[in-house]
Amino acid sequence: MNPATDHPLRYALVNELHARPSPSIAAPATAVFLAFKEPRNAANRDRDRDQAHLAALVARHGGPRPDPQGIHYQGKLGRHDLKWESHTEFVTYMAMVPGLPIRPFDPSAAAIFPVAWQDEAPGRRVAAVMIQVALLPDDPSDLLPQLDGWFAQDSLAVIWVLDQSALVAGDFRIDADGFMRFAVFVRPGTSEARIGRLIHRLVELETYRAMSMLGLDRARDLGRRLNDLEPRLTAILERMTDDAQPADQLLHDLLAVSAQLEAQAVQHSFRFGANSAYEAIVQDRVAALRETRFQDRQMLTEFLRRRYQPAMRTAKSAERRLATMLERAARASELLRTRVDVERSAQNQKIMRRMDRRADLQLRLQHTVEGLSVVAISYYAVGLLAYALAPLAGLSGLDKALMVAGLTPVTVLAVWWSMRRVRAQFHDHGSDDL
Repeated sequence: MNPATDHPLRYALVNELHARPSPSIAAPATAVFLAFKEPRNAANRDRDRDQAHLAALVARHGGPRPDPQGIHYQGKLGRHDLKWESHTEFVTYMAMVPGLPIRPFDPSAAAIFPVAWQDEAPGRRVAAVMIQVALLPDDPSDLLPQLDGWFAQDSLAVIWVLDQSALVAGDFRIDADGFMRFAVFVRPGTSEARIGRLIHRLVELETYRAMSMLGLDRARDLGRRLNDLEPRLTAILERMTDDAQPADQLLHDLLAVSAQLEAQAVQHSFRFGANSAYEAIVQDRVAALRETRFQDRQMLTEFLRRRYQPAMRTAKSAERRLATMLERAARASELLRTRVDVERSAQNQKIMRRMDRRADLQLRLQHTVEGLSVVAISYYAVGLLAYALAPLAGLSGLDKALMVAGLTPVTVLAVWWSMRRVRAQFHDHGSDDL
């Protein structure tokens, strides 16, 4: 097969399917997961800083050097297997080590990620998860006293997952060391790949839950701004019903409100779009767990429905409210522009009528001036002709008064005809110029 016939992106797109493989984990084991995100404009961050931060961790533990242009990394750092991924807005680190700490969820299990190194991260920590993987006892009910001691009872969810091949427990709370805890108990014989996929889904569930809820604070801030703008928009709409209100001033006020609404839409569009995408991923990861109820304990979907979905609905409500106000402002703007156009059209018609009256007056004045000009020119012309023809009248014995009387109508007619010719030629030249 000739590679030249392939689309230039064919291999890159296929490789993307395998860019982030799930780890393989054998029970018992401990996994520590961190996600860092820059507070602002994370999608356009300097990714070289992320690479430098990863390289510093790898160098600290003497692991294989990462590819400076890579978006994922897997390597052995001492007893730990490290997995690093670069995403659109954040980067993730997951370290897996065989065995369990002496004390459940002991913070020493996260020693691979030193506090000083975390403080030097380009972003801030948005997720920190510690997962303990152990074998499921013959009687799963024996785990209940342990789970009640590890987790907060009011938010504890305990579920069967993956066709009851594993039991997962977690309370979605942050402990004193800054970690969210999950306990996973797998049946003997469960493959390492399946355990790895389960752990991967759990950390993705927490990461995308945290990322999607970032929009909640933005939604609350947007709500406060819309509370200020909505009365102003309503007042403008009410003033539009009053014909005495000048349309130009109303349009100016409306444009000021519309500009602020558009600015809010630009500032929040990416966050709200990302929230929807992250929420869809959360729902997908929950569905992939294929959870079933364990005894009478709370299920994960029940917890999310009571604690997570209201936050998402709040963000969506703010987004819809902003869109509705933008539509109202746009419709009001169109109405005001129509009103302004109608008023200006009426003003233009009045101006045109005044111009027509002025043109009519000018035409009448022009005719009057032309008439007077004919009289004046004829008067002087008759006088000149009378002087010029006086000797001839004397030789012919014609009375001078009769000669003047005969010259007058002829002269007036000649002057009038000459002026008509001049005016006609002027109009012809004017039309040629146009």
